[in-house]
Amino acid sequence: MKKVGDMKLYSFEELLEEDYGKIGTPERDAFERSVDEAVQAYRVGEAIKQAREAQNLTQAELGEKMGVQRSQVCRLESGKSITLASMMRAFRALGVQVALEMKGIGKVAL
Repeated sequence: MKKVGDMKLYSFEELLEEDYGKIGTPERDAFERSVDEAVQAYRVGEAIKQAREAQNLTQAELGEKMGVQRSQVCRLESGKSITLASMMRAFRALGVQVALEMKGIGKVAL
């Protein structure tokens, strides 16, 4: 904490420690995992969106190819409701080959 006049200024790390504990605690580890999962879901959603846009498809058109509503495509592209099955369904509908790389095991085509 740093004091500037009457104000107390806290670093981001100090705020994280206050809310989620120090690095290495179960609460902080759970928070870090949830952030990482959200970032990865966002990246997958962006990949779906970029592939769709590269084919000049609307969300509704992709939804039709997938057999889902446009709103489901919107949720996928925003990183919400992403499951392995929904991700595979989207990329298959787009004709994009996907491989999952697992450390120590190798790649698996989906």
